Amino acid sequence: MAAELHVTLCYAPQPRQVHELQLQLPSGSTVAQALHLSGWLQRFPELASNEVTLGIWGKPIQPDAILRPHDRLECYRALRVDPKVARRERFNRQGARQAGLFAQRRSGAKPGY
Repeated sequence: MAAELHVTLCYAPQPRQVHELQLQLPSGSTVAQALHLSGWLQRFPELASNEVTLGIWGKPIQPDAILRPHDRLECYRALRVDPKVARRERFNRQGARQAGLFAQRRSGAKPGY
């Protein structure tokens, strides 16, 4: 009898919504087989497209990669906004005096220090 792998699948289809599933797979299973056996390809059809990147413990991988025991298979959706642009817009919305280094000043201190 072949040994079993214990892996964890993680996917966040929307902000603040995380799905996590523990799987027991036959030894030598691939990432694509894990997704198929989990039923997530039917539940989340976007996982079958090229828009979602797959990774194990934060390192990008291909669907034909072989899983090892205790791997954490993560599905990354595409970013909707560049993080630099989002930070810049958030800073502009809050104002220069309300964010970052200038948010807290000692009383009587010079502006910008």
